Amino acid sequence: MRAALLVLVVAVVFVAGCGGKSGDQTESVATPADGCADVGAPAARTPSAAQAPTKPLDESKTYTLTFDTSCGSFTVTLDQKLAPHTTASLVALANDKYFDDTIFHRVVPGFVIQGGDPTQSGGGGPGYSTVDVPPSNAKYTPGVVAMAKGTTEPPGTSGSQFFVVTGTAAAELTPDYAIVGKVTKGMETVRRIDALGVGDGPPSKPVVVTSVTVAER
Repeated sequence: MRAALLVLVVAVVFVAGCGGKSGDQTESVATPADGCADVGAPAARTPSAAQAPTKPLDESKTYTLTFDTSCGSFTVTLDQKLAPHTTASLVALANDKYFDDTIFHRVVPGFVIQGGDPTQSGGGGPGYSTVDVPPSNAKYTPGVVAMAKGTTEPPGTSGSQFFVVTGTAAAELTPDYAIVGKVTKGMETVRRIDALGVGDGPPSKPVVVTSVTVAER
């Protein structure tokens, strides 16, 4: 069982064909019983390669990312001390609207929800990578937000794909995935997305990230 759990996150590139139906997203008039709007997946896109930020975030400030999705919103408070390069990258990508109109292409119920890939293939990224090796005692507990990586990439390597831990099974993961923060508001939204999982792959209906907003204080 443990080996199977490890494979679930490290094999990022195996998830393919996750786009769902292309076209403009349209919300249903009635609220579905699962609490998630019935929407069509946005068209997959391959963004232009970007450049990694050269400066970390201001250590005197606290940064949050608020994800507005078709299942509601949730807010992630970033930990720039634990992952200075990756959190700066996420803020830069969010400010460039990189995550807008993307989907959660992978939902493993009771384990993780994964997004951050505009190509919807499970193999896309911003054209660069950052490295923030997590501490040896890192724990992937519910609400933790960390970065997915390929099986051959060194520990702490990150592109744009992130996952939110939804269950205690992720505690079995080795400390290979850069931890960028934690959900501090809207965990009920994360649970709604998690409930749409049907295995290890796309959810039972598209979950769209309409926008990601950066705030600092």
